[in-house]
Amino acid sequence: MFNKILIANRGEIACRVIRTCRKLGIRTVAVYSDADSDAQHVRQADEAYRIGGARPQESYLLGDVILDVAKQSGAQAIHPGYGFLSENADFADAVEAAGIVFIGPKAASMRKMGSKAGAKQLMQAAGVPVVPGYTGEDQSPALLQREADAIGYPLMIKAAHGGGGKGMRIVRSSEEFLPNLESCQREARNAFGRDRVLLERYVEKPRHIEIQIFGDGYGNVIHLNERECSAQRRYQKVLEESPSAFLTQDLREAMGAAAVQAGHAIDYQNAGTVEFIVGQDGGFYFMEINTRLQVEHPVTEYVTGLDLVEWQLRVAFGERLPKAQHEIAQRGHAIEVRLYAEDPEAGFLPGSGKLTRLHLPAPDAHTRIDGGVIEGDTVTIFYDPMIAKLIVWDEDRPRALARLRDALAQCTIDGPKSNVAFLERLCRHATVVDATIDTGTLDRDLEDFMPKPADPAQVRLARAAAATVALLQEEARTRARAAASSDPSSPWASADGWRLGHAGQRRLVLDDGQQRHTILAQGSGGDYRLEEADGACEVRGARLTDTHLDARFDGASHRVLVDAHADAVQRSGSGSVQPVDVHDGERRWRFVRVPAYQPASEQGSAAGDRALAPMPGRIVLIKTQVGDTVEQGQELLVMEAMKMELSLKAPCAGVVKEVRVTAGDFVEADAALVLLGSEA
Repeated sequence: MFNKILIANRGEIACRVIRTCRKLGIRTVAVYSDADSDAQHVRQADEAYRIGGARPQESYLLGDVILDVAKQSGAQAIHPGYGFLSENADFADAVEAAGIVFIGPKAASMRKMGSKAGAKQLMQAAGVPVVPGYTGEDQSPALLQREADAIGYPLMIKAAHGGGGKGMRIVRSSEEFLPNLESCQREARNAFGRDRVLLERYVEKPRHIEIQIFGDGYGNVIHLNERECSAQRRYQKVLEESPSAFLTQDLREAMGAAAVQAGHAIDYQNAGTVEFIVGQDGGFYFMEINTRLQVEHPVTEYVTGLDLVEWQLRVAFGERLPKAQHEIAQRGHAIEVRLYAEDPEAGFLPGSGKLTRLHLPAPDAHTRIDGGVIEGDTVTIFYDPMIAKLIVWDEDRPRALARLRDALAQCTIDGPKSNVAFLERLCRHATVVDATIDTGTLDRDLEDFMPKPADPAQVRLARAAAATVALLQEEARTRARAAASSDPSSPWASADGWRLGHAGQRRLVLDDGQQRHTILAQGSGGDYRLEEADGACEVRGARLTDTHLDARFDGASHRVLVDAHADAVQRSGSGSVQPVDVHDGERRWRFVRVPAYQPASEQGSAAGDRALAPMPGRIVLIKTQVGDTVEQGQELLVMEAMKMELSLKAPCAGVVKEVRVTAGDFVEADAALVLLGSEA
C-alpha cells in the first residue's frame, strides 16, 4: 500500500480521506490556500503546504502547483477528492506522467465522460437508455432554437462540460429559449471555461436515482446499488438515501446492469457514479457519469458496510476489487442531509462568517457526521458553504427518518444562518415521508417547506420552557458564586427572589426575534408561577440536564430538548444576554433573555432606492447604466458568490443615478451597488 498520499482538495472530503489513510497507516499531505491556513484538514494531516490565494483559481485549481508539492513532499499518490481537479483529465495525465498515481479513473475515461454530449452518444451506442435530444457541435443560437422546437417542450439546456447543477435551465416554451440559452452559456463559461450546451427532453416529475460503480485495472466492474437523490433544489441535492423506496427489485437489477454496462463502455476504473433520470412509469434514462467519489457516498457505505475511500486506495494501488457483485450486501436504510450556511427564507442565500456555536449529534452506530469545520472556524465566501454532512442509519426507512429528525433536533449552529430548520420541515413533509418527492417538488412547491405560523399554545409552552431554563440556570450560577465566596451561607446568595412581607418576583424579558415578552416569575427550585400579559403558567418539578428540560406545565408533563449550556451567556452593550434554544420534537425556537429594562433597539430599514450586495462576491455582469429607466424587479446586475450566480434586481421603479461597480469588482456585503432616483 502507499506510504504517503497528497489530498488535492479541502473541507470534509479531505478530512474523510485523512481518516481512512490513518486507519491504513498511510501518511497524508494537505494543501491549503490563504483562506484555509487554519482549516481542519490542515490540522489533521501529517504535512501541509500553501499553494496560493483564497480563490480556487489561485490555489486549488492550480494543478501544476499541487503536483510540485506532491513531488516535494514525496507523495506516491494524489487523491483529488471531489470537485476541483477530480474530473480534470489533463491533471490526471500530468500526475501519471510524473510517476505519481492518480486516485481515480484514467484520463481516457474522463475525456469520454467530460462532455455530456459525447457521453450521451457513447452510451446510446453501448445500448444504455438515453433521453432524446441534441448533442451536436454546431452551437449557433438559430440552430439550437430549431433543434429545441423539434425536440419539444419542456426541455433542458445543459452545459456540456461540468456538473454540480451549474449551467442548467428548464425551458417550457419557444419564447423562453434564447434568454435561457444566453444565461446558461454565461454560467457555464464562468464555471467551466467552456460554453457548449446540449439539449434534451425534460421528463416531467422525474426521480433522480444514481448507481455507485467501481472498476479495477483487471476489467472488473461492479455496482454497489443505488442512491435516490430526488429531493433537489435548483439541481442541487438536498437529501440522499439508499435504498430507493421507488424501485422494485426488477428495476433495481436493470438499472444496476445498465450502470455496469456503462462502466465497461469506457473501461472504467476506481469509483464512479452513473446518474439516471427515472420517469413515473419506471422508464430510466442515462444522464451522466460522475468520474469521482460523490458527496453522498456515506449512505452507500452505511448500507453496504464498506469503506469506499479504502476501495479507491486499493484499486489505485493495483489491487483487484475487494468483492464480487454477488458479495455486495445491502442492509437497512441510510439518509444524508447537508448542513449549509445559508438562509432558506431569503432564497437560500449562502452565508459566511465565524461559527460561534456548532453543536452536532455525537456519532454512534446510527449517526455519522462528516465535517470539515469545528466551532470557532469560519465559513468563507470563497468555497461551498457546507458545514457538515449528517448521515443516519436504521433497519428500515421509517426508523431512519425518525433518527434523522432526532439528530437534526440536536443541531445548533450560530454565526451564519443555517438550513437546519428547513431540513427538519423537509424530513417531516408528506412527499418525503411517503417517498413521492420528485426532482421538481422543492422548486415547484417551495412555499410548502417554508415556516408556518405555530399554534399559540405551542408557542406559549416553548416560551414557558425557555423562561424555566433561564431561571434554573440563574439559580445554579448564583449557588456556584456563593459556594466560591467567603460567606456561602449568606441570605444574599439565595436566588429564590424572596422579599419581606410578600412573595418575590423576578422580571424576565425574552426576545423571540420578533417581539419582547415580559414574564413575572415567582418561586424557585423548579416550581414557578410565570405571569404574562395574556395569562399565567404553573410550572412544577422542573429538572434540567445538559440536553433536556422535564417539567409539568399547568399539570401536563412535557420533555423538551433545550440548549442549556452555561457558555450560552454572552455580553452585549447593555449587559448580558442569554440565548435559550427550545425544541419540542417538531419545531425549534430561540429566545434571548435580555436585561429587563434594556430599551428595544431601533430597527433600521433597508434603503429602498438602491441595490445592495447581499453578501461578499464578484460582479460578473452589469445590465444597466446611468440614465436608464428601470421597473421594480428588473435585473440590474449579476454577481457571483460561493459558487453561484445571484441576480440583483431593482428594489423600486426609477432612474439609474449611479452605478458604483464594474464587472470583475469584488464587493463586500451590504455595499450599495446601484442607486436609483425619481425621473424628476
